[in-house]
This record gives sequence, C-alpha cells and structure tokens, in this order.
Amino acid sequence: MKIAALAFTDAGLETGRRLSALSPDFTLDRCAPGKLREWTADAFSRCDALIYVGACGIAVRAIAPFVRIKTEDPCVLVVDEQGRYVIPVLSGHIGGGNELALDAAKLLDALPVVTTATDLNGLFAVDVWARKQALRLPDPSRIKAVSGKLLRGESVRLSSEYPISGTAPDRIVLSDEDPDVVVGIHSFAGRALRLIVPCVTAGIGCRRGMDESSIDSAFRRALDEAGLVPECVAAAASVDLKKDEPGLVSFCSARGLPFRTFASEVLEAVPGTFTSSAFVRSVTGTDSVCERAAVAASGGELIFGKHAYNGVTVAFAAAPVELTWE
Repeated sequence: MKIAALAFTDAGLETGRRLSALSPDFTLDRCAPGKLREWTADAFSRCDALIYVGACGIAVRAIAPFVRIKTEDPCVLVVDEQGRYVIPVLSGHIGGGNELALDAAKLLDALPVVTTATDLNGLFAVDVWARKQALRLPDPSRIKAVSGKLLRGESVRLSSEYPISGTAPDRIVLSDEDPDVVVGIHSFAGRALRLIVPCVTAGIGCRRGMDESSIDSAFRRALDEAGLVPECVAAAASVDLKKDEPGLVSFCSARGLPFRTFASEVLEAVPGTFTSSAFVRSVTGTDSVCERAAVAASGGELIFGKHAYNGVTVAFAAAPVELTWE
C-alpha cells in the first residue's frame, strides 16, 4: 500500500515516524508554507492512502477539491499530533481506511474513531467484502440500499454466478429471486447492486491498419452478444505480430486494459478446441488468434468463441474464480 503522510509540527513529525511501519512504501513530509494544496494534489493522484498528522479541519479542506467517487478515491486518515486519535475521513470501506485506521491506532496505542454505521453495528459491509474479493462496483450509489436493509434488521438476498466458500454473514441469504446484490460477469437488468468479477480476457485479432474506433465498436458488439458487462474484462490479448498495432494499442490504452501478446508457437501449443483458419495461419503462424490468445492470457476457458466484425475478431475467456466469505 502506497501511503503518504504529512505533518505540520515537530510533534506531528515524530508521530508520523511512528506510523512508518504501516507500509514499506511510506513517505513522510513536513508541510512547507503554501504547499498544502500542491502536496495533496500529488498524493491524491498517486497514493492508496493519505495521512494528515494534524487538525481534522485542515485535512478536510485540503482534500475537498480532489474528492471524486468512492471507488477511486484513496483513503484518508487524520491523526492528531500527539498520536491519541486516528480518524478515517474518506474511503473507509472501499479504500480500506477503516482497517488502516485500526492498524495505525495499534501502532500508536491510540483510539480509532470509526463512524461508519455497519462497523458500529457489527454488520456485513458489502463494499468491504467486494474490495477483499477484488470485485468491481460500476454503480456504488446502490451500496446505500444494501446497507440500509441490514441496518433496519432486514435480510439481503445475494445471487452469485460463482460458488462462495465459507459461511454467509448474518442476514445474507443466497437467492436468485429478486436479489439485492448480484455477483458475476453477465448483464443484469434489475436494480440490484452489481459486483463484477474481473476475470475475463478479450482475445482480439484484426487486419493491419484497423483504427481504434473500429476495434472498440467490435469489442462492444461482442460484449452485447456475449451478454457480458464491460467491467468484467480485465485484459486484452493477441499474437506478437499485433503488439505494435496502433489501433489495438490505442484501444487497450483508452480502456485501461493490460495488453499481452504471444508468439505464434505459444498460441499453437494452447490446449483446447478452437475455430481454425488456414488464412489466419498463413498470416500469423497460428490457426486462431483471438480464441487462443484469450485462453492463453486468462489461464481459463473460452466462454465466447470467435466472432468477426468487419476486419476485427473477438473472443472471450474467463479465468477460474474463487470467492469466499472469509
């Protein structure tokens, strides 16, 4: 975890030094006159957690211009300069702020001041669970409805495309009937909170010179036909011949997808049954680019075979998924 701490006094610096054991990637600075906003802007953009060793009001005013959405904001803690109290003020659940506050309080022998309702009542926090399972939340605004039901003493119905090992928390009922929470990779039309498993790799082949827009259009059509949500795609893959293909590289960059390519002989050795093309082999050295690349990169199984869209081919493979309540 990349943590940046900022102190405002000599006493605060000493307290900050005691916090350095929180992470091997921990930096501590003394706030220079007029540099609070600059420091905050830099730390907010590159760190997982910010710790202000000083007054809570200073921290709140400092971060206010940079707060965006809970799925992307780093967690923010405030620690008084004497190290008596630790207060998570932003991203306590998804960003891990509450847990970091507990760790910091233990180091300082301080009192953690945790204010989130589910924690105070000892209830299941769906966003914390999602973070620990590496799930994606495309619409975090629906978390409130789930937490609200639990706080009212009601049960929450959860439907999952994948088995979840262990014992479900209190008042979490596994049910596919009118669920409040849906876990998986496929499209869902209801109002449930969706927790997306990012386990899918898109295998992509294309003619030379295909532009980013054409590849993106093919990708979106393939998602629709496969019934998959975009957030489930964690990477893209192709043959080495395409590693510098401008349109494909730009497409992956625009969508934030890691792009892996494989030598044709590696793809040829991937076990499985694939759509074979003599023409593709003559050009690339392997009989199937998109299907074999998707399976090779994911280490899983093909879930959507080769589909061609005006010079672009797309296939999807899913890696094995292990979810747990623990």
